[in-house]
Amino acid sequence: MRLVYILSVSILFIWATLPAKAQLPTRMPQFGGNRMGASGQATSTGSQGGNSGGPILDDSTKLIYGPTTTRYFLESDVLNNRKTLIPIDTTLEDVQRTNYLSRYNYLYTDLGNLGTALRSVFYATPAIGSQTGLNAYTLYGYQTQTVRYFDTRSPFTNMYLVLGGRGQNMVNFDFARNINPRLNTGFNLQRMTSDVQFVGGSGNVTTTPRLVENWNFVVHANYRSRTNKYTLLAHYNNLNHRSVDQGGITEPASTTANVADPTLDRDPILTNANSHEKRNEFHLYQQYVLDTAFQVYQTLDLRAQSYRYTDTDLAQGLAFPEPSNPARKPLYPDFVYDSVETRQTTLFQSLDNQIGLKGQFSFRRSAFNYRAWLRNRLYGLTNQYNAARLLPDESYKSSRFETYVGGWLGYYFPDSLTRVTAEMEYLLGRDFRFQGRIESRFLVGGYESIFASPTLLQERYISNIYQWDHLSRLSSQFGLRGTQHIYGLLNVRLGKLKLSPSLDYYLLTNYIYFDTLAMPRQLPEAFSVFRTGLGLEFRAGKFRLLGQGYHTLVSRDDVLRIPQLFANAQVEYGFLLFKKLYVLVGVQAHYKSAYFADQYMPLTQQYHLQDEVRLDDFILAEPFANFRINRVRLFVKLAHANQELLGQVYYSAPYFRTISRSFSFGVHWLLFD
Repeated sequence: MRLVYILSVSILFIWATLPAKAQLPTRMPQFGGNRMGASGQATSTGSQGGNSGGPILDDSTKLIYGPTTTRYFLESDVLNNRKTLIPIDTTLEDVQRTNYLSRYNYLYTDLGNLGTALRSVFYATPAIGSQTGLNAYTLYGYQTQTVRYFDTRSPFTNMYLVLGGRGQNMVNFDFARNINPRLNTGFNLQRMTSDVQFVGGSGNVTTTPRLVENWNFVVHANYRSRTNKYTLLAHYNNLNHRSVDQGGITEPASTTANVADPTLDRDPILTNANSHEKRNEFHLYQQYVLDTAFQVYQTLDLRAQSYRYTDTDLAQGLAFPEPSNPARKPLYPDFVYDSVETRQTTLFQSLDNQIGLKGQFSFRRSAFNYRAWLRNRLYGLTNQYNAARLLPDESYKSSRFETYVGGWLGYYFPDSLTRVTAEMEYLLGRDFRFQGRIESRFLVGGYESIFASPTLLQERYISNIYQWDHLSRLSSQFGLRGTQHIYGLLNVRLGKLKLSPSLDYYLLTNYIYFDTLAMPRQLPEAFSVFRTGLGLEFRAGKFRLLGQGYHTLVSRDDVLRIPQLFANAQVEYGFLLFKKLYVLVGVQAHYKSAYFADQYMPLTQQYHLQDEVRLDDFILAEPFANFRINRVRLFVKLAHANQELLGQVYYSAPYFRTISRSFSFGVHWLLFD
C-alpha cells in the first residue's frame, strides 16, 4: 500500500510539470451564509484567465487601483471548480466587530477577556480521525480553509489597529503583491494582547500584568502556469499563544442573580499558573487539468502542535479558595505524585497527504461536479509531565497510520442558483462521515451522519493531577461517537423584511463529556438536541435591523448544557456628513438565558460540567459608530456598556467575569498601490 502511495505521488508530480493548454475550471455558483451581522459575499467577478497583471489606465492615463483590481479567492473554490475572485470589502457594516465573540456572532464564549480559552455555546459536530482535543485557542489563529490567496495587479496593504480599552489591543498587517501575472505572494501578521483585570485585594483594575499574548504569522503564495493547466497554492502558518491561567476569581456569583459588590475581594484562584501553545503548519495544494472533466490534485499538510501547562504552586488549586462558599470544590481534585508543582507537555505531529481526481461536465443546461480521493495520515503524540522530578511513568507516546477514502458529488440545476451535493469519507476500519445538502434561493437543508473516534485526550491522559486510560482492556473503552443531524432553513422575503426560520435536530449516541471532576465519561444511551431559530433582516432607506434567535431543548441536560434561549440583534443607521464622511451608528446586543455553563480546566484545556454556579440571563449591549473617509475606516464602541449597571455583572463562564465598560477605538486602512 505504501509503495503504491509513493509511486502515485511521483507520477502526479511528473504529470503536473507537463505542458498543457486547457483553461482553469469554469466557476460554479456560490451561496452565502445566514450568519447575523455578516456583511455578505461579494459578487463574483470571475477569473482573469491569462490577463496580465499590469496597471490599469483611464482616459487621462491616471493609474487606477482599488478593490476591483485587488481580489482574492479561497482554496475550497478552486478545489470544487468554482473559482471566484472576491473584491476587498470596503463597506462600513460590522467594522466594529473586533472581539472574537462578536466576530462569530457569540456562537462561542470565552473567559471574559480577549484571547482566553474558547468553547462553542452549541453542540459542535466532531471531525473524524484522531484529533488532539486541544482546541481552546484554535480560532485565534488563521485557519487553513480561510487563508486568502490574492490575484492583484498592484501591491496591496491592509493595516488594522484596535485599542480595545482595559488593555485589549490588536494589530493586523496584511500585504500581498503580484510577482508576475501568474505568481502572487503575501503575508499576514497578527499581534493580540490583553491585560489581567483582577490581581487581588480590592479588585482594582490594572493594565500592567499581561494576561494573554498572541502572535500569528502566515506567508502565502499562489501560482498558475502560462496555459492555466497547473495551479499551486501554498502557505506556512505559525501560531504562538501565551496565557496566564487564573482559574477564575474568588468573587462568588449568586445562584439567582449576578450582583456586583465592591466590598468583595476578587482574588485570582491561581497566581503561578500559565499555558503556552505553539502551532506550525505547512500546507500545499496543487492541481493539474487534463480536461475540465478530468483533473488530478494533491493536498499536503505538515503540522506540529505543542501545549505546555505549568503551575508551580499546586496548593492554591487544591485548597478551598472561598471560605464563604464551602460547597465550592477545589480547582484540582488531587495530586498523584508531586504536591508542589505540575508541568505538563503535550506534543503532536502529523503528516497528511491526499491525492484525488475531480472534474466537472455539463449536460444541456445542468452541470455536474465530482471528486474522489485517497488520503493517508501519519501522526505521533508525546505526553510528558513533571520531567526531571524523578517521578515514575512520567511520559508516554503513541502513533498511528490512517487511510481514508472519500467522494463528493454535486449537481447544479439549470437556474444556476440551486444545487444538490453529497459527500462521504471513510477511515478504514473505524470512522465514517456522510453529508447531503440542497441549496437554493429559498431553501437550505441537509442531513449528516458521523461516527467519530474519541479525541486522543479523551482516550488517554497521564499527568500529576489526572490519569485515565480508555484504550486499556482493563478499563472501559470508549466507542465511536455518533451524530445524526437534520437541518433546514427557509428564506422568505416580505417586502423590505427578510425572514429565515430554521430547524436543527441532533440524535447523539456514545456522547463523551467531562464530568464535574473534569474527567471524561461516555454516555451509552442516545439523546436528542432540538433547536429552532429565526433570523430577520429589515432595511428601509438608511435604516437596518438584524436579528437572530434560537430556542434549544436538550433531552439530557445533565451531560450537555446549552442556554435555552439565545439571541443577537443589531440596529444601525447610515448617513453622509460634510459630503465626505460616511457614518454608520448603531447598537449591537447579545442575550443568553440562565444556565449552568461549563467550567474551564486549564491543565487539559477542556470545559467540563459544574453544578455550583448558575449564570443568569443578561443582555450585553454595545453602542458603536463607524466612519469612512476615502479608504480609511474607523470605529468607536462602548464595549459592555451595561456591565455593572444597577449592580448587575455579566459572567461569561463560572468564576470568570466579563470585563467592565470600556471604550474601543479602531482604524482600518487599505492601500492599493
